[in-house]
Amino acid sequence: MSISTSIDQGILTIEFDRADKKNAITAAMYQAMADALRAAEGDSAVRVILLRGKDEIFTAGNDLEDFMQRPPTGGDGAEQPPVFQFLYQISHASKPVVAAVSGAAVGVGTTLLLHCDFVYASETAKLSLPFAQLGLCPEAASSLLLPRLVGYQRAAEKLMLGEPFGAQEAHQFGLVTRVLPVAELHAFALQQARKLAALPASSLRETKRLMKGNDMAAVEQKMAEEGAVFRRMLVAPEAKEAFTAFFEKRKPDFTKFS
Repeated sequence: MSISTSIDQGILTIEFDRADKKNAITAAMYQAMADALRAAEGDSAVRVILLRGKDEIFTAGNDLEDFMQRPPTGGDGAEQPPVFQFLYQISHASKPVVAAVSGAAVGVGTTLLLHCDFVYASETAKLSLPFAQLGLCPEAASSLLLPRLVGYQRAAEKLMLGEPFGAQEAHQFGLVTRVLPVAELHAFALQQARKLAALPASSLRETKRLMKGNDMAAVEQKMAEEGAVFRRMLVAPEAKEAFTAFFEKRKPDFTKFS
């Protein structure tokens, strides 16, 4: 499965646990995370959700081989592909979500942070959004939320060029709450999660709802729009060239496409 989960002192910890594959996410891993988040909504023992990777890597994003074998096409509601179930659950989580990010956070490893309430990153964190480089489009409502957060031009640079950016830059424009040394990151994130777990759960839920409630309809609409475009682009020639080039370890050639 390569996702480990545990509940302790009111904290549900969801951890990427596939370091040998750079924590690349498979469909089964998305399903495990979606199921854990769904269960947490109705579990009074869970007061806070902590999402973390390893010191060396948060996640390399989608496992491209698994992704091509199980492309996220078709399905509605509970029958949606696991990646879209996960994105729905994390974007609709009513309880506080804390993320601890160290090393690379590629693609969904960055977009999921837009739905977290606290994002703590190590000095080694490198975020990137290489959707256009893969012949695809943004997801997780990032085409809405990132421009709102950082401004259109800076979001265009991140979403169109897809080049990595560091934790300090992410902190400067508000995506990261605090930057810490690697050795302190996970202990600090856990400490903050414990502080939240000790507070009145209803107060945290209502505070989050009041802050995010007005945006929920827009987020849902944008995620649906992105999902439809993503599915279409996934079977287009540009994506095929990008994925083929990746597996053949060569630079893709998009000049033949208009």
